[in-house]
Amino acid sequence: MKSITIEGQLRTESGKKATRQLRSQDLVPGVIYGGKTEINFSAPAPALKSIVYTPDFMLAEINVNGTNYRCILKDLQFDKVTDQLTHVDFLELVEDKKVIATLPLKYTGTPAGVKAGGKLVTKMKAIKVKTLPKYLKESIEVDLSNLQLNENLRVENIIADNMEVLNSPRIPIASVTMTRQLKQEEAAATPAKAATPAAAPAKAAAPAAKK
Repeated sequence: MKSITIEGQLRTESGKKATRQLRSQDLVPGVIYGGKTEINFSAPAPALKSIVYTPDFMLAEINVNGTNYRCILKDLQFDKVTDQLTHVDFLELVEDKKVIATLPLKYTGTPAGVKAGGKLVTKMKAIKVKTLPKYLKESIEVDLSNLQLNENLRVENIIADNMEVLNSPRIPIASVTMTRQLKQEEAAATPAKAATPAAAPAKAAAPAAKK
């Protein structure tokens, strides 16, 4: 799995004045929680870019004053005006302690419905899971090969070994819809039902001749 190394410094002061001073030096304040102790630190803004501005899931090896913390990114805060990164939260990974993480979905295979002329529509890019740190991975593969025209693939169809998927099981994640061209082709291939003329009413039987 992808990982980055971040060199941080321990923060001994808190409050708005201290954080403003850090940001003026292009440093971003952050916190590491989930382990034995909570660590308040700061790190250069450029060092955080590769984990903040990416859809990929990765680990962060954060070195703070000589101590290394293995973490995952949990939360971000941005300035409402400048859109500048103002705070980061990291969760420290503890071997026997389950964590909640959002993992990207990696779609593989060409759906049978697409081969039949349909259009693939993906509705989810990631799912939330609960698992032990050793089972975390960059993405969860979803095979679309058997997805037919006008069918949905749902959260409950995802195979995520050793993980508890926290999203609602019935939520669609991908579907194959009928394209306009395919609809037109089907309409053209279906012959219009010929109008069947109404049957002529039967003539009344002639009255029997009197003897």
